[in-house]
Order: sequence, then C-alpha cells, then structure tokens
Amino acid sequence: MKLLRGFLWLLGFQLLGHAVVELLSLPISHAMAGLLLLLAWLLAKRRLNESVAMASQALIPLLAMLIMPGVVGVFFVIDEFAGHWTAIMVALGIGTFLSVLTTLWLMRRFMPREAVNADEQGRQP
Repeated sequence: MKLLRGFLWLLGFQLLGHAVVELLSLPISHAMAGLLLLLAWLLAKRRLNESVAMASQALIPLLAMLIMPGVVGVFFVIDEFAGHWTAIMVALGIGTFLSVLTTLWLMRRFMPREAVNADEQGRQP
C-alpha cells in the first residue's frame, strides 16, 4: 500500500507541475515543474516521506526506459539540428561534466565519514 501511495504522490506532483506550467505559461517542462514542487515540499517538511522513497526506489531500475521516449523523439526533429552540432556537443560535454561533479559533491556530502575514511585507507599502500 505504501508503494501505491508513493506513486500517487509522485503523480500528484507531476499533475500539479502540469497545472502550474499551463496556468503561468512557464517555459519549462511539466515534469520538471512537478519535480521542483516535490523538492520544495520535501525541503519544507525537512524529512523524506517513506512512501515516496519506496516508489522512487522502484522507479530507479526503469530510468533508462523512462528516458527513451525523449531520445526517440529527437529522430522526428533531426533536421532542425543540422547546423547546431557543435553547440549540441559542447552542451552535452559541459552537462556531463557538471553532472559528474554534482554526483561527486553529493556523495562526499552525504556519505558517512567512516565510509569515506575507510575507502581512503583502502587506497593507501
């Protein structure tokens, strides 16, 4: 039941994001607005809802499949990218670099100090 409740919370925030974007004519995707609203809600509560965490964990293995429709959709507008390959490659490179840096920062910030120290001791000869 917690899993279903978590999915309903996630779906509710996605629908709320859709409504906010449509009402305010914001230039962002509906799903991104929903995620930002979910983040604001979690920050305001200052704790993670257990049912949302359970639903999120269930979606992580499906992440590649959830991204696939957007990737496939690019093939329908491929002609529009004709003169912009350099900009696209630079944006992809910078985006990848920033996402790796962000992941590293988050891991260092939220991993327990004992695990970090043990990992560093394991690398020393």
